[in-house]
Amino acid sequence: MYKLLKQEGRARRGEFTTVHGTVQTPAFMNVATSAAIKGGISSFDLEELHCQVELCNTYHLHIRPGDEVIRDLGGLHRFTGWKRPILTDSGGFQVFSLASLRKIQEEGVTFNSHVDGKRIFMGPEESMQIQSNLASTIAMAFDECIENPSPRDYVEQSVARTTRWLKRCKAEMERLRALPETINPHQLLFGINQGGTFDDIRVAHMKEIAQLGLDGYAIGGLAVGEPAQVMYHIIEEVESFMPADRPRYLMGVGTPVNILEGVARGVDLFDCVMPSRNARHGHLFTWKGIINLQNNKYLRDDTPIEEGCGCPACQKHTKAYIRHLFRAKEMLGMRLAVMHNLWFYNTLMERIREALDQGRYDAFYREMVPILGRRI
Repeated sequence: MYKLLKQEGRARRGEFTTVHGTVQTPAFMNVATSAAIKGGISSFDLEELHCQVELCNTYHLHIRPGDEVIRDLGGLHRFTGWKRPILTDSGGFQVFSLASLRKIQEEGVTFNSHVDGKRIFMGPEESMQIQSNLASTIAMAFDECIENPSPRDYVEQSVARTTRWLKRCKAEMERLRALPETINPHQLLFGINQGGTFDDIRVAHMKEIAQLGLDGYAIGGLAVGEPAQVMYHIIEEVESFMPADRPRYLMGVGTPVNILEGVARGVDLFDCVMPSRNARHGHLFTWKGIINLQNNKYLRDDTPIEEGCGCPACQKHTKAYIRHLFRAKEMLGMRLAVMHNLWFYNTLMERIREALDQGRYDAFYREMVPILGRRI
């Protein structure tokens, strides 16, 4: 489970032990939505890019190829070739953001698939069953993802329902773990804190779910359009009520600066599509700031994306060549750019952990926040 190794202010340096290996925290989980990173990155590439945890999507894998197909093929680890931890999100966010004509009831949510319009029902039990079939290391509880802002009375009703759903997730997970045919009987369950931008609802919900003795706790429903300072404030309000002996996960966050700010407030785990999505449009992260490789100034630039970078793209190719690949719409351009950004994010986490180990995180944070958010 989670072991706190060192603390500096609220920032935590830890180790999170799972059946598929130990994760050094703080860590960034690389998003492989449909069991692959968009941009032509394989699980074997992820090992080379120093990824510790792969994040896959319950909703998308349920729709195609089908979770029962993946179960019959031995679970996600055998299916993808990835041997380290995998976190599967519950499908809740996608149900509420992608699906049309959804209907929320106490049992769960009925919705239309965004792929073929097929009618699907998903509730806490179904989400746990799908994630058990996927045999991920960590399963996320099924929750309702509300819009920010939402009326207070609706947020209160939604959070109460999310708590009831969480208790059902826990009971179903315990049932599934005990079945002889379950691929991963050591699957972990993380609960999700919700409450919009209402401090008191957030805190009350965190206090309530902390009593359930789950394997980890996430803060959900942020980074969906609210100002960054509001997100940081909510983390500060909730953090002191999160169990200190469990990993803390900030869902869907974010930029390098968001991560530095989150670590400073006690967060252990992060995920975001940003590094891969931005890379596919030529927006690359460097230790001097963000560059747009599509700009004309890189037409004859025969230097790597970043001098001294250890990623495969920087080791072998120039900005001019990768820019040309983008302009020629060659898939290799996206692949090299995604590799660079994922390497950058995983290296950022390594440097954060190193700074915490050496008791100089505050200095690292103060140095890097003004740099990593700027565009060159």
